[in-house]
Amino acid sequence: MNSTDTPHAARPAAGDQGDRRRWFALAIVMTAAFMDLVDVTIVNIAIPSIQRDEGATFSQIQWITAGYALAFAAGLVTGGRLGDIHGRKRVFLLGIGGFTVASALCGFAVNPEMLVASRILQGAMAALMVPQVLSIVHATFPPHERGKVFGLFGAIVGLGAVSGPLLGALLTEWNLFGLEWRPIFLINLPVGIAGLVLGSRFITESKAPRALKLDLVGVTLVTLGLLMLLYPLTRGRELGWPLWGYVSMAGALVVFGALVAYERVKGARDGSPLIELSLFRVKSFAAGIAVQTVFGVGLGIFFLVWTLYMQVGLGWSALRAGLTGVPFSIAVSAAAGMSVQLLVPRYGRKVLQAGALVMAAGVLVYIWEAERYGQSIASWQMALPLVVMGVGMGLIVAPLTDAVLSEVPREHAGSASGLINTVQQMGNALGLGLVSVVFFGVIDERLAPAEVGPAFADGFRHALGWVAAVMGVIFLLMFALPKRPAQHVEGAGEAPAAVEKERELVA
Repeated sequence: MNSTDTPHAARPAAGDQGDRRRWFALAIVMTAAFMDLVDVTIVNIAIPSIQRDEGATFSQIQWITAGYALAFAAGLVTGGRLGDIHGRKRVFLLGIGGFTVASALCGFAVNPEMLVASRILQGAMAALMVPQVLSIVHATFPPHERGKVFGLFGAIVGLGAVSGPLLGALLTEWNLFGLEWRPIFLINLPVGIAGLVLGSRFITESKAPRALKLDLVGVTLVTLGLLMLLYPLTRGRELGWPLWGYVSMAGALVVFGALVAYERVKGARDGSPLIELSLFRVKSFAAGIAVQTVFGVGLGIFFLVWTLYMQVGLGWSALRAGLTGVPFSIAVSAAAGMSVQLLVPRYGRKVLQAGALVMAAGVLVYIWEAERYGQSIASWQMALPLVVMGVGMGLIVAPLTDAVLSEVPREHAGSASGLINTVQQMGNALGLGLVSVVFFGVIDERLAPAEVGPAFADGFRHALGWVAAVMGVIFLLMFALPKRPAQHVEGAGEAPAAVEKERELVA
């Protein structure tokens, strides 16, 4: 298959059989995205069991989670570009196959070192798999259908964000076959094998319409810059925030500057840069990337602090903490679907801004309840702020993706989706780094057992104040988004004739 091959099933009017194939393909890639989202969060809930069973040190435990995030963030842009070059279906299948193998290695790890190495491999394979999800959707579905598809994607994101801890809690509590924590990884095996088999049958291949080359210098610079930024953030608190960490993070800015300069030269020379800088001249893309980054910071702070508050501060079991998040998950999923399909076409950008304000309101209610009820707060009392926060997040997460990609040229879909995921991960890493300041920074290092609960509750309220402030910043940044996504504006986006001409050229 050459670089201009795109099967006829990719066309929106391909008939009933083609239409079924497209929706089967969507179900497969969404399942893969869900598997990745769950895997990001499922490990946290089982950390005590892993530490007890494997005798892992604190540093090793940290790297079980951080190694995945670092490999994932560092490889996302590269993974997106590889899909553009070699075929999104091919790279997706390679990613999901490798992710499944890495999951098996995690599940059968004989020591902490093997588990850490397997988690790094798992993150690298996810970096090949995840960018293809949005690229396949973007290349397979016409603009008028993408709103519905991105609504489903937003619902999957919301479901995966909270169902991971719940699933991890259940699998750990059940101790299936005496395997302790291992089923949290082994559960990926049947899902991954099914995705590999069905994906090879139903997903249609697509590539960039013109031949591209992999930018190895760009790959090196983006990987080095991300590692220099994320490694000190991940290890900083454990190591006492050494000077070299600050030097490394400052040096990352220099590397990113060099990356931009090189990519500009590379694009002018042969038109195959790793990062398509022309994307940032698309206002909706540039503004959406900024919102995505800051949103990731808020989520990075909230989810980690929330878990620590419930399990350490309140002394709840992993299962109770997981069940407490169910109302949040349901609210995100419901609001995400309604947002894209009903609200955004009518009200445009105002829906996303309303989401930021609603989420901030839920955070403020949570702060008030945590202060009022203290250590005696119950799961049902948390339901109200969690539902309000979930509705706010749902109003943002699905239409934001739609807004970022709505005006992106199809040939750069892989690069664009890789950037979206990368900045989300960078935002999360920044949020996790800030936890050391906004949460642990207000907690004394030496606490008597009776002081742990109140101290963690106080740290939780303080951290949520920062999350509310982040939502305010997002509200302001959203003024730079287009009032309506391009596909909802009469005459905007790709003209029907141009779309049809492009499909004839690539078919």
